[in-house]
Amino acid sequence: MPSVESVDWLLTAGERGNPATRLDRRRPDGAAWSAGNDVRPLVHGATYFAELLAAVRALRDGDLLLFTDWRGDPDERLAGPGTEIGTVLRRAAERGVVVKGLVWRSHLDSLQFSAEENRHLGEEVRAGGGEYLLDMRVRPGGTHHQKCVVLRHPGRPELDVAYIGGIDLSHSRNDDIGHGGDDRSQPMAEAYGPQPPWHDVQLAIRGPAVGDIETVFRERWTDPAPLTRSPLSRLRELLHREDVHANPLPPQLPDPAPCGTHTVQVLRTYPNRLLRGYDFAPDGERSIARAYLKSLRRARALIYLEDQYLWSPQVVGYFARALRRNPELRLIAVIPSVPEQDGTLTLPMNLIGRITALETLRRAGSGRVAVYGLENHAGTPVYVHAKVCVVDDVWAAVGSDNINLRSWTHDSELSCAVLDGTRDPREPRDPAGLGDGARRFARDLRLQLVREHLDREGPADPEAHDELCDPVGVFDAFASAAAALDSWHEGGRCGPRPPGRLRTYRPPELSRAQRLLATPLYRVVVDPDGRPMRLRLRNTF
Repeated sequence: MPSVESVDWLLTAGERGNPATRLDRRRPDGAAWSAGNDVRPLVHGATYFAELLAAVRALRDGDLLLFTDWRGDPDERLAGPGTEIGTVLRRAAERGVVVKGLVWRSHLDSLQFSAEENRHLGEEVRAGGGEYLLDMRVRPGGTHHQKCVVLRHPGRPELDVAYIGGIDLSHSRNDDIGHGGDDRSQPMAEAYGPQPPWHDVQLAIRGPAVGDIETVFRERWTDPAPLTRSPLSRLRELLHREDVHANPLPPQLPDPAPCGTHTVQVLRTYPNRLLRGYDFAPDGERSIARAYLKSLRRARALIYLEDQYLWSPQVVGYFARALRRNPELRLIAVIPSVPEQDGTLTLPMNLIGRITALETLRRAGSGRVAVYGLENHAGTPVYVHAKVCVVDDVWAAVGSDNINLRSWTHDSELSCAVLDGTRDPREPRDPAGLGDGARRFARDLRLQLVREHLDREGPADPEAHDELCDPVGVFDAFASAAAALDSWHEGGRCGPRPPGRLRTYRPPELSRAQRLLATPLYRVVVDPDGRPMRLRLRNTF
């Protein structure tokens, strides 16, 4: 039987709300999660890329490499020259590795998307003998936003690993703790400069959950629906002689043996597709949204967020309810200081949802809500692309999804919730006071991130007292660091720069005309709703 604490925090199979998926039928006990995993956070693209490069280079003839992505740039380097992702994947396929890729077809490059780049990566993969499909099985205006790599090793299951999170195999992602940016960068808002600093997080997962993440890939790969319904896209398939038929995958290997203390639940978003839906999610799936809602019901002390957007009043309303219910609950959010696009029309479209959402949070939490941007030591804003949530140092989630309606209902997304069986001995040992304790993985992940933002050297001693473990202590430390850095900037940057990278987030004012114009565009284009009508009417997931 599942443990009481897992049931308290994680979704049961019934609560997932998608009986068609194979995920929750894979285990004899019917648990909708796997125990005995080892999960490591890989903070920054450079950290992830270096590990991924070594792992792919170690693959042998007959091993399996599966990947999904939103954008893939074949010339993006995992390390130095000769490590371009297209080259690395092609050489793996040439060695006899079974390479299969599912990447979003994307909208046109003229609309600031990545159709050409994604197609060219496929040409590299196929040149080595791998298989690569451009997948447009989405709602109109939707995207495949999942980012994962699964590596399986027949006869060497101890090497099996899955990577999931927010990091694409694309330009701009190869940044490190110094946040000097990637020398192969995508154009962004002028404030970020020619090499936009980039903050992101990926997970490396070993153990039985690798089989769950592989199942996510296999469900999409074997979807019988055509890769696109668009006549224009089908014409491009013919012109470019694209592969449009998924060849069979090798039989799925048994799950790797348990190897750690982490329980992992794989969560997804799939939209309710018009006409023919997904055979593995006919009504869509909103387990990411449902998992957040379940964890928020137990939040008592601290919600720590890092998010690219933090939009949608419908979504943020659930965080606001948690704040209203619990007068001691605090919320810290780290978001981009500036939207990625700064056009006359696109900037208000990108701001209106955030402005409304933050107004909702601050009304609910008064002085218990704090929102920050980041900058590097040169004063350049850091683009926060991470998607991280830690609740009361117990439940942690990392994935491709953002806090907005699009990620919770409209695009395809992939996330993992992690519940560590190891309790953390540092005070406060039970921040929420519900008997759950603090858990080592969630607390260590949060501390790693906040210590970077505060410029505090090195990892904390896991057995020593750390005031940043305390929800009030970290809330105050962030406020103090941001106030000092804000004051230094306002004073003309005189004297030594204060430690830390935090800037208080102050949303710009939009005129009434801008709000009136931006709001409908935001709802239709930027943050659409992919729920069935019955759920929209009840505003549930």
